[in-house]
Amino acid sequence: MDDLEHLQVHLKGKALILGIGNSLRSDDAFGSLLASRIKGKVPHIVYDAGPNPENYLGKIIKDKPDTVVIIDAVDFGGKPGEFRVLEADELKTTNLFSTHNASISLTINYLQGNFKVDIIILILQPKSIVFGDGLSVEVEESLNKLERWFGEQASKT
Repeated sequence: MDDLEHLQVHLKGKALILGIGNSLRSDDAFGSLLASRIKGKVPHIVYDAGPNPENYLGKIIKDKPDTVVIIDAVDFGGKPGEFRVLEADELKTTNLFSTHNASISLTINYLQGNFKVDIIILILQPKSIVFGDGLSVEVEESLNKLERWFGEQASKT
């Protein structure tokens, strides 16, 4: 099963998508940008949390989704623009670097401690997370591909 098939399996019931990213740090904006592009175009609750997912915990608990999909740029040693889908448990056992690593782990632990929820993480390998407002070509291509994919999934429902 490829990563998008893995994601599709989890997008059932009441799903919530949480995009994380800092628009001031180049490719780190990925999660935020994808969330803002698909909001209102998919049958899921979508939040663009920017760099502060902890600010959305109360809303997520109130929404009580069956599944939360966290989207973030994470350095996992892949090629720029490459993406993977992980289960929440895999994040805890993998050596990854994100500018939001602590936030992601705290977010997952907090949500799982408050209600039964399936948590999936869609991570993308950034090329650069230096200060700047543009995406690399590789990340822009993946962003466009994933935006199309979410749109196609929405049209199937």
